[in-house]
Amino acid sequence: MQPETNTSVTAIPTAPGSTGLQTGLSVSLILLLLLSLWIGWVPIAPDELGPIVRAWIGNDTGQTIASKALVLGLVRIPRSLATVLVGMGLSAAGAVYQGLFRNPLVSPDILGVSAGATFGAALGLLMAGSSWLTIQALAFGCGLVAVGSALLIARIVAVRPMLVLVLAGLVVMSVFNAAITLLKYLSDPYNELPAIVFWIMGSMSRVQWGDLKLAAPVIGGSLVLIHVMRYKLNVLSLGDLQASSLGLNPRRDRLIFIFLSSITVSVSVAVCGQVLWVGLVMPHIARTLVGPNHEQMLPVAVLSGGIFLLLADTAARCLTMAELPISVVTAFTGAPLFAYLLYRNRGSGWS
Repeated sequence: MQPETNTSVTAIPTAPGSTGLQTGLSVSLILLLLLSLWIGWVPIAPDELGPIVRAWIGNDTGQTIASKALVLGLVRIPRSLATVLVGMGLSAAGAVYQGLFRNPLVSPDILGVSAGATFGAALGLLMAGSSWLTIQALAFGCGLVAVGSALLIARIVAVRPMLVLVLAGLVVMSVFNAAITLLKYLSDPYNELPAIVFWIMGSMSRVQWGDLKLAAPVIGGSLVLIHVMRYKLNVLSLGDLQASSLGLNPRRDRLIFIFLSSITVSVSVAVCGQVLWVGLVMPHIARTLVGPNHEQMLPVAVLSGGIFLLLADTAARCLTMAELPISVVTAFTGAPLFAYLLYRNRGSGWS
C-alpha cells in the first residue's frame, strides 16, 4: 500500500527546506519552554537553578529557595508542559479536520467539538462526586456527539457537502452553547458557576502533575498515531474515489482520524477548558509556510501550535496584575493573524 500512496501524493506540492524549518521550530519551542519556567510573579533567575535543585533534593532548606522550588516544581513545570501538549494537540486536530474534510474553514471550534466537549465537562462539574475521569469521559463523549451530529446533518442535506458541513457545525455549536448557558443558569452561583465559567474561558492555572499524567498519554499517543498515518491524509484529501482506488478504506480511515482528533480536543478541554483559534489558525500558517503536503505540514503545524499557546499562556499570566483567561489572548492574537492570512492568500491557497 505504501508505494501506491507515495505515488498518489506526487501531485501535492512540497516545500524545500521544511526539515530546517522543523528544526528551527523545535529549538525555538525548547528555548521558549525554558524561558516560561523563569518568567512569572515569582521571578527565578537562571543562576538559582542549582540552589533550587538542592532544595528539591533536601540539602538546602532556605525559605526563599524552598518556596521558589515549590513554584517551579509544582506549578510552572506541569503548567508549561501541559500548555505545549494542548497547543500541539489542538493544532494537529485542526490540521486533520481541514485535510479530512477538504475545507480550510473546518476546525474543532467550528465543527462544534470544542463546544460539545465544554458542555460535557460542565455537566461533569455539576454531577456530585464526579472524578477527573468522569469529566474527561463526558467531555470526550459530548465532543464525539457534536462532530457526529455535524456529519449526520451534512450527509442528510447532501448539497455542496463541504459548505453544508461548516453550516452544520455552526448549528451544532449553537445548540451546545445554548445547553452550556442552561447549565450556567441552573448551577449554584457561588461554587458551580465559577467552575463552569473557568472551563468556558480556558486557563492553564489549575493544571497539576495529576492532570498532566492522565492527559499526556492520550494526547501524546494521538499525536504519534496521527503523525504515523499522516500520509493517508494526503490520499483522503484527494477524495474517496481516489483513496479507494489507491488501496485505502476511506470510511474506516476517516473514523480513525475523527476519533483521534476528537479525543485530543476533548482531553484538552478537560485539562484547561475551551481554547479557541489555535486549531483554525496554526494549520493555515503551516500550510502557508510549507504547502499542503501533510507529511511536511503536519509537523510544522504541531510545533507552531505548541509555540503559539506557550506564548499566549506566558502573556496571560504576565501582562496584567490578574491572570487573563487564555482564550482572550488567543482570540486577540489569532483573529488578526487569520485576517492577515486571508489577505496574504487572497489569490491562492483557499480552494
